Amino acid sequence: MKTKLVRIGNSRGVRLPKPLIDEAGLSEEVELRIRNGAVVITAARPPRAGWAEAARGLGQREDAGLLDTPTPTRFDEKEWTW
Repeated sequence: MKTKLVRIGNSRGVRLPKPLIDEAGLSEEVELRIRNGAVVITAARPPRAGWAEAARGLGQREDAGLLDTPTPTRFDEKEWTW
């Protein structure tokens, strides 16, 4: 489908037909990216979308654990007793 850029103040915009918007699942807020010289419009995702699934997946990995070994503090060495 071809279309033209239209002036919107000092910017330019593209009018998207409603069937195209519906088919893409777009709402009021979208995300724009440039990929291989093309402008890609996608539905905006809520903040931290997918974080819960990613965290669950981390616990199942073989290399799961702390990135750094814990460093004992003065509290650990002198003040803490079991």
